[in-house]
Amino acid sequence: MYSVQIKKTSRVVAGALVLSLMAGSGGQALDRVEFSVPGAPKALEKELRAASILVAGEGSKDKQAQDLFTDARAEYASLLNALYARGYYSAVIHVYVDGVEAANIAPLDAPTTIGAIKVVVEPGPEFKFSQARVAPLAKRTEMPEGFAVGKTAESGVILEAVTAGVNGWRDRSYAKAKVASQKLTADHGNNTLAADVQLNPGPALRFGKLTVKGAERMRLRRIEAIAGLKEGRAYSPAELDRVASRLRRTGVFKSVTLTEDDFITSPDFLGITATLVEEKKRRYTFGAELSSNDGATVTGEWLHRNLFGGGERLKVSGAVTNIGAAESGADVVLGVSLERPATFSPDTTAGVGLTYGRMNEADYSADLFGASFTLSQVVSEQLSAKAGLSYDYARIDDPRGQSTYRAVSLPLSVILDRRDSKTDATRNFYLAGEVKPFLGFGITDSGVRATVDLRGYKGLGATNRLVLAARFQAGAVFGSSLLGTPRDYLFYSGGGGTVRGQPYQSLGVNVLRSGLGDAFKTGGKTFIGGSFEARGKVTESIGVVGFVDVGRIDADEFFSDLGDWHAGAGIGVRYATPVGPIRLDVAGPVGGDTGDGVQVYVGLGQSF
Repeated sequence: MYSVQIKKTSRVVAGALVLSLMAGSGGQALDRVEFSVPGAPKALEKELRAASILVAGEGSKDKQAQDLFTDARAEYASLLNALYARGYYSAVIHVYVDGVEAANIAPLDAPTTIGAIKVVVEPGPEFKFSQARVAPLAKRTEMPEGFAVGKTAESGVILEAVTAGVNGWRDRSYAKAKVASQKLTADHGNNTLAADVQLNPGPALRFGKLTVKGAERMRLRRIEAIAGLKEGRAYSPAELDRVASRLRRTGVFKSVTLTEDDFITSPDFLGITATLVEEKKRRYTFGAELSSNDGATVTGEWLHRNLFGGGERLKVSGAVTNIGAAESGADVVLGVSLERPATFSPDTTAGVGLTYGRMNEADYSADLFGASFTLSQVVSEQLSAKAGLSYDYARIDDPRGQSTYRAVSLPLSVILDRRDSKTDATRNFYLAGEVKPFLGFGITDSGVRATVDLRGYKGLGATNRLVLAARFQAGAVFGSSLLGTPRDYLFYSGGGGTVRGQPYQSLGVNVLRSGLGDAFKTGGKTFIGGSFEARGKVTESIGVVGFVDVGRIDADEFFSDLGDWHAGAGIGVRYATPVGPIRLDVAGPVGGDTGDGVQVYVGLGQSF
């Protein structure tokens, strides 16, 4: 039977000293621990083995006898907690050290060598709730389904019920709600457990003063504006979460911790302390991707996180793509942007940006310039929106000659992101949509450009060892003619972002030159694409992927006579890293006539 006798303090200390002196006397490590749970369900035995300290250390070559003896005495409590978690309250646990019950061995009599350890657990019957009560409860508090009379009396369910009861009051502004008393009574004759927990909600409170600690370069007034915590507003844990998220989103702080005051300020104010640790002011990042046909892509970014002391983010970025591409020259894009958080509201970020690009595509070359002003709004952790005003300039050289496009646009976009991971999602979905009305000047027509990107993920099995992922993309330009639409507003298909296995932007629209019989290629006004992947884990670090991609481009309307499609399929390997999986895909064409041969893609993160 599990029992532990506590000796006098002086003797315990003496025993500890004796054990420490014996550390140099050696003692062999065990090669095996005998562990049995006679008559127990397989699931319970598995959980007890997982909780066992001795089983976890089995085969360790560096443990001495005193370490094994210490583990043996700690085994009782570890297994008892696991049994309580499953509703077993009358268990008998034996831990034999060379045939002697470990609990009956005094510290002074600890063995200098250990030959065998045997663990026997008799779990006894499973207990049910005869009473399941947590009171009083705030309105609309949802208790765990398992916390009810007749259900298995798992200790974890009791803790969940108490936590739900306390949080129910906290959600209604009772920040100091706590447990006033608790009574847990096990009836071993009937194999039942009565749980009766009394809560003390305390008073309803309001937010008090926000105290900031750790800010060195950030101005206090700007921190308060970004936090958006209004003194006098009813206390809410959800609002505290939003405050922490706003401060983290700035990127200025390495760590954000919000702590509630221990005491209430008269009459009903609860002060909050924000403890901040600032990041380094500057950050440099570099990236690279490789495709056998499209060539290499190199990106770089320099970021200043706190330019004027108010959380302003200055970013200078550059990208060189299609380096060594088979059918085009290298493209260069440079950009500079400045963003200011908490403009107009704590969740609104204002930004201005300038971009320049030099494109050397197979069918045209272009100089692009853009200037923009944007307002980004975070609606929730999953939903965000952006509105802006942009000016776009493009000078195009193609078989028609030189053309200049100029347009002012009003892009409006929304992103709903419910993925469990941005780099390696296993469930839920991602949805992004943009509507971009534009007003053209000169040869540029006016119209509307719209795009949508929907991605879904479904993990199979308890550990998501197989994940099914699908993506749907679509885009269209309305109101303007094909040749009157800015070239960079049109759509192409092919390459890593659309159809793997097909060359980059290989699918477009062929246009006859006026008065001549030959044609040149341009983008289309409509695009539709789809991708499907089956992602399987071979080990915790290595995964394999099979995929198929399809894309279609039309000159005007969806699925018209002036359009075509193509498809690609392949396999890939993923290697997990802390920043996302390293991706290697090998693909070839399986439909259409825009390419042949194998394409290879290397990058960081899943393809979508």
